Amino acid sequence: MVTIKFAAVFCAGALACLPLAAGAKPVALDSAVYVEHSGTTGDGRFQRALVPALRLIRGDRVICVISWDRSSAARMLTVVNPVPRAVAYQASARDDDEVSADGGRTWGQLGTLRYGARLASPEDITHVRWRVAGAVGQIAYSAIVR
Repeated sequence: MVTIKFAAVFCAGALACLPLAAGAKPVALDSAVYVEHSGTTGDGRFQRALVPALRLIRGDRVICVISWDRSSAARMLTVVNPVPRAVAYQASARDDDEVSADGGRTWGQLGTLRYGARLASPEDITHVRWRVAGAVGQIAYSAIVR
């Protein structure tokens, strides 16, 4: 069994791509990682819960939540998040995300993005990005610890 101690850099690599006007407040980004636990309750009912990730074990399903806060919602914001090598990307909470399998050089939708001569698989994904609106918000993606 491989255990990975949670590090603050796990999903903290989110980048915001937005030209700022002189004197404009920068975009503040934050991230949090949760582990999905499932099991049965005392009365036999199945239940799922998300708990803050303190330690990760191979096979854990994690949810990475990226939050943004900026002074204006006048423009779209592009949020780019590198996917740590310790996890395999699974899916985004939004259908309009774009992914990269080559470190962010080329982008596309999972299922149409090519990785060499074949379609990229979730395990190939190195970055995920979203175009978002609003002054404050959150987005998320799921991954499996390798």
